[in-house]
Amino acid sequence: MDSLALGADLEPEPVVDEHSTVTLHVNGEPTTLTVDHRTTVLETLRESFGLTGAKKGCDHGQCGACTVLVDGRRVNSCLLLAVAQDGATITTVEGLADGGSLHPVQRAFVERDALQCGFCTPGQICSAVGMLREAADGHPSHVTRPDAAATRSEAAATGPVALDADEIRERMSGNLCRCGAYPRIVEAIEDVIE
Repeated sequence: MDSLALGADLEPEPVVDEHSTVTLHVNGEPTTLTVDHRTTVLETLRESFGLTGAKKGCDHGQCGACTVLVDGRRVNSCLLLAVAQDGATITTVEGLADGGSLHPVQRAFVERDALQCGFCTPGQICSAVGMLREAADGHPSHVTRPDAAATRSEAAATGPVALDADEIRERMSGNLCRCGAYPRIVEAIEDVIE
């Protein structure tokens, strides 16, 4: 029998309140703040910085509504602990615009009306920006033709991947849109490529 079955008095474990000071470079502004070790980048952006573009959709990294760029790479901010990002450069949808001028992807989404309710749009835009950089850097996707990858590696190890509608859909597949704005999202991204 275990001690609970015998009615033994057990002392509860003490609650440990762990915090650390980190510096995050959010949308070009370095900020030092103290965060709880359990706090995600998403929670930090929304609660400490007041940046509400990234959304908490599923809180499991499955919908992409929380997508931001960390050191230029697209990530699900609901899965990243803020304490582990000390020194990182984080770009949110709010930080993509250059002053009063929208980022080309933001402008294309507006021009193509690539949204409906808008809940997923910030994550879609950040993911598209990151995806365009990945393709430009030569990172293949699941649908990249192997012969194209072989040719690229022979000619130049980091040659860009050509983006057609299939490549775009595959690369954006981690971002869900419950309204079904996918055709316009693909068109908006194609507009930026051209």
